[in-house]
Amino acid sequence: MVGPSRPQFVLFGSSIVQLCFSHGGWGSILADIYSRKADIVLRGYYGWNSTRALQVLDQVFPKDAAVQPTLVIVYFGGNDSMGPHSSGLGPHVPLPEYIENMKKIALHLKSLSDTTRLIFMTCPPVDEDKLRQSTSDGIHLSAEGSKIVVTEILKVLKEAEWSPSLHWKAMPTEFSDDSQYYLVAADGKRTLNPSEWTFHWENQWD
Repeated sequence: MVGPSRPQFVLFGSSIVQLCFSHGGWGSILADIYSRKADIVLRGYYGWNSTRALQVLDQVFPKDAAVQPTLVIVYFGGNDSMGPHSSGLGPHVPLPEYIENMKKIALHLKSLSDTTRLIFMTCPPVDEDKLRQSTSDGIHLSAEGSKIVVTEILKVLKEAEWSPSLHWKAMPTEFSDDSQYYLVAADGKRTLNPSEWTFHWENQWD
């Protein structure tokens, strides 16, 4: 018997989001931690700023969707903060306009459902020395940076006074009942329930 649909966590933003499943990025870590608990949905758009995001907000998050996200993690700002181009083109957004854009995004997402929760990520610091090197762009997150992001997200989820809690240890595991078809324990008298095998997360992501 299949239970209720899994909660949906949507990652929405620019390249920090689009690339978050690459090379053990923070999105892939969250997907691993929340396996059998929530579906992690990627909505990342390389090079976008907050103004471009507003143009498609209703398409990415339609208010009449049958299923609304339980959690949305939002990141925009890195491209917005780039210096203006003399042509008037490019991703630069003046700070007052950026603030208004982010307010509009927040209001739209909050209107989706009474149970939709939001986390807004701020821009990471830019390593200007690495920007001049070919080995790293100095902007996007390294593997270590992704771990820091996940740690902070899990901290927010653990400490938030949301009901029900969205921290991974507080959420139910899909199909967690015992079965005769699981691996047999050493005593040969029972099976081992794999839904309880979270030891590889416990040490780092508790």
